[in-house]
Amino acid sequence: MKKNSKYNYKDVTRTTDHGSRTYDVLGVRLPSVTTILSATKDQSFLTAWKNKVGHENAERIKNHSSNRGTAMHKFLEKHVEGEGYDDLTTLGQEARTMAQTIIDSGLSNVTEYYGSEVSLYYQGLYAGSTDLVCMHDGMETIVDFKQANRPKKTEWIQDYYLQIAAYAMAHDHMFGSQIEQGVIMICTPDNFYQEFKCQGEKMKYYRHEFLKRLSQYHDQNKA
Repeated sequence: MKKNSKYNYKDVTRTTDHGSRTYDVLGVRLPSVTTILSATKDQSFLTAWKNKVGHENAERIKNHSSNRGTAMHKFLEKHVEGEGYDDLTTLGQEARTMAQTIIDSGLSNVTEYYGSEVSLYYQGLYAGSTDLVCMHDGMETIVDFKQANRPKKTEWIQDYYLQIAAYAMAHDHMFGSQIEQGVIMICTPDNFYQEFKCQGEKMKYYRHEFLKRLSQYHDQNKA
């Protein structure tokens, strides 16, 4: 995969405090996209699941999934950048096979990339870090890699679409681009791959919906 240096990306300092992530942009601390979505999300389903499996077990499952996702992202980041990498732990090997599934099934449609682990922000509003900005099926695209314990339905991943839309808006704000597409690439531990796309009217819809959540977030913080 070749790199195209069309966009001049720069790192932005980020800080995590009690689970909330902020980015220092031009001297202003901006909330991350994930923090905004987490704070404004309907938690009823998550609460019901924790009550069903037990809070201690739920925490164990969450931590394992989070660590596996971090490891999977590391494999994918190094693959995109053309660097050798391995993790010989049991968790690392599980993550490696998941990453390979995404490489074979999802990244095969990427002809070139502009940046990996790219810091993005909408000045004065929010910031975040997207996994990949690239050319996917001939369209400039924001890509987000996800791991999941089981296959997803579209109605379960609304926040994933909102995340993609937020990054697309930030990219357009920073670089005057016109990001046309978002692609969510998901893999389960048994290497089942799913791909969800967001483009056209769907992308416009989720951009507007994210701005509503952003407004809700700021209203909550004023209260």
